[in-house]
Amino acid sequence: MARKSSQRLYAQVAGGIAQRIASGEYPVGRRLPSERDLAVAFGVSRPSIREAIIALEVDGLVEVRMSSGVHVIASEPRGGKSAMTGVGPFELLEARRAIEAEACALAAQRVTDADLAGLRSLVEEMTAAGPDWRTAEDADERFHFAIADATRNSAMSAAVHALWEAKAQSPQYRLFSRKAHEAGVFPRIDEHAAILDALASRDPLAAREAMRLHITRVLESLLQATEVEEAERLAEQVAARRRMFVAG
Repeated sequence: MARKSSQRLYAQVAGGIAQRIASGEYPVGRRLPSERDLAVAFGVSRPSIREAIIALEVDGLVEVRMSSGVHVIASEPRGGKSAMTGVGPFELLEARRAIEAEACALAAQRVTDADLAGLRSLVEEMTAAGPDWRTAEDADERFHFAIADATRNSAMSAAVHALWEAKAQSPQYRLFSRKAHEAGVFPRIDEHAAILDALASRDPLAAREAMRLHITRVLESLLQATEVEEAERLAEQVAARRRMFVAG
């Protein structure tokens, strides 16, 4: 597909799918092609398709039904205008992985005992929160900010804060997060404890790797939480068995 460098990739893909919906190529009431087929049709990765579907869902054009895939429910966005603004969930996590891993490595060289005590308290807050994901995620955010601030580098700290602000402002990420919460995805205590241990050892290499692994696992968890391909395959298998039963 033709790409404009000034437009985010997921927005380009979502716009292309929206055009096909408006033209009737993907009619209202019908299921969209599979994620795999859309990835081939638009020449992008499946995560990019996933981001585009989330954007179309925010706009009210499609509905994700875990029992049967992604269905077209409207030919125009709510209010007649797309809400495709903000950074895409996956591209945001990729940026966080790159920047926060380096921030963590730098923090490992400059972290103070007081910083470590504060981080340890935040891990304890996450642990005590249990199933209360709002409390856990608030402590999680402050944990990442505290590491950024421990770099003693105002530019690095500002970059990390800006990424989290972009996350908060993205309607796509908000919907993405809601789906993740419904699937039981919450901040993982063991991963935060591993980051804390690496910082406490003042080991930049271990700190970088611990943060990279943590954000990679967040990305993998969110991908799993929004997976519809397996549900589509199961629905198709059930439909095929039903047809065989009726035919028999």
